[in-house]
Amino acid sequence: EKMEVLRQPLGQRILRYASLDDIAIWGVLALILLDWERIGRQGAFLVGFAAATVAIRMLMKRIPQRDRWYVSLIWLAACGFAADWAGLHFMVGAFLSGAVLDSDWFDQKQMDQFRQHILLAVMPVFFLSTGLRTQWDVGGLMVFGAAAVLLIASIAGKLLGVRIAGRILKWEKGEASIIGWLLQTKALIMIIFANILLDKQVITNTTFTALLLMAVGSTMLTTPVVAPQLKKIRGLLGKSG
Repeated sequence: EKMEVLRQPLGQRILRYASLDDIAIWGVLALILLDWERIGRQGAFLVGFAAATVAIRMLMKRIPQRDRWYVSLIWLAACGFAADWAGLHFMVGAFLSGAVLDSDWFDQKQMDQFRQHILLAVMPVFFLSTGLRTQWDVGGLMVFGAAAVLLIASIAGKLLGVRIAGRILKWEKGEASIIGWLLQTKALIMIIFANILLDKQVITNTTFTALLLMAVGSTMLTTPVVAPQLKKIRGLLGKSG
């Protein structure tokens, strides 16, 4: 958004690619959190969620736009509590609740305002809570070394994957590099992912700290790398596919 790409066709393409990435991340997370002792609850959650999705989509189409905000927030809370009851993390339910709703049902300006309010009111608390969970005294330099390895793997993996896709789809020169780097700006989803794994005691505090450093580092590198490339090939911004 700061680089004025979000509302451009290229920005919308990247959002679609990022959405596919998110679906894969949450799918893997759901498998990691699969609890055989609560498999019955988790199965009931999936069946109930599928049925509720059909109902909520029918309801959202029939009610006025002004009422959709209230219904969507109730839907968000219900999915979060249901996922937590099933042994999954409430964040899994929150993601699923939004994934089945259409953005066209909401006014774009109101959505942007809502997002800004959330960023101002909730995000500082979330990042403060996340920061308090880091342990810099555990592992010492090994934490930074692990973070560096994770950072290199994350950047290289995305750039390589996007370049392969670019060759298959015959993208223009430089397009794959820009898209690959802009897909690095996913610190928030990675931090959420790490928080969930720590809550469920899947990873240690040391691993959590390394993942946090990797997430922040990959996002911080994006602007200085992408901004010069965008100036050279501004024509790509208007390309929708």
